[in-house]
Amino acid sequence: MSRGEQQQHPSVTLKLSGHVAVIEPDRFTPGSFQLIVDGTPQSHVNVEHPDELFFEYVQRIGHVIDLLGEPGEPITAVHLGGGALTLPRYVEATRPGSRQQVVELESDLIDLVRAWLPWDKRAQLRVRHGDAREVLGKLPAGLRGAVDLVVVDIFSGARTPAHVTSREFYELTAPLLSPRGVLTVNVADGPGLAFARGQAATLSAVFPHVIGLAETQVLKGRRFGNIVFVAAHTPIDLDWVQRLLAGGPHPAKVIQGAELKQFMAAASVSTDATATPSPLPGRTVFQIGN
Repeated sequence: MSRGEQQQHPSVTLKLSGHVAVIEPDRFTPGSFQLIVDGTPQSHVNVEHPDELFFEYVQRIGHVIDLLGEPGEPITAVHLGGGALTLPRYVEATRPGSRQQVVELESDLIDLVRAWLPWDKRAQLRVRHGDAREVLGKLPAGLRGAVDLVVVDIFSGARTPAHVTSREFYELTAPLLSPRGVLTVNVADGPGLAFARGQAATLSAVFPHVIGLAETQVLKGRRFGNIVFVAAHTPIDLDWVQRLLAGGPHPAKVIQGAELKQFMAAASVSTDATATPSPLPGRTVFQIGN
């Protein structure tokens, strides 16, 4: 996007990070918009049809949401990282009456989204402002053991901050999950997948059941992309795996069990003392206009 185009779209310079957040229309899908922060597409929202998901990794998380409980059954969800609230909108559209908490560090980002891409006023959705890790310790006690879905999709610009990638961080999320609850984590990584392998090892140190899903070439480490890890206290139904594969986007692959252990290989568990931010994508990964 050129400087002139950016000035024509709703935008704000975020006070905490200094990044510029811009909302621009999707040129190819009427009624849809992208939230771009520091030049990185962070959210895609179809205002008229919030049940339609655009980004590949978001679609994969959407398929996981679809498998929770009975179709259309309300759930309790906690979203760490708000963006344009794509997934909270999806949950409300597909599971009306769900109780949702959204945690977002940048208050002025939420103000921008609320003004230009308002969500359904009927949604039982509370936005909490602050650092995700700090807010986790302040959530209502009634959520402990009652949350069906925790989504971790936290970015500052194009990178996930180190302090929300450690074992200690995930140990804060674990007590929230209900017996059927799952934690989904969006991990962005490139060739070699050192960061993603470390995240798989870290999640496996906290949760007894972990699977990963992504596009095949991403899992082979051949290009930069997103891997969605799903973690739970109880075994993940094998029927889920087949349905996640069938749901795509294609080509899709799920790694679990021995294959997940092989994927992790000798990766170290990330701790507060050793954690690093996710890697920066190459300049050619995100092309926002000309």
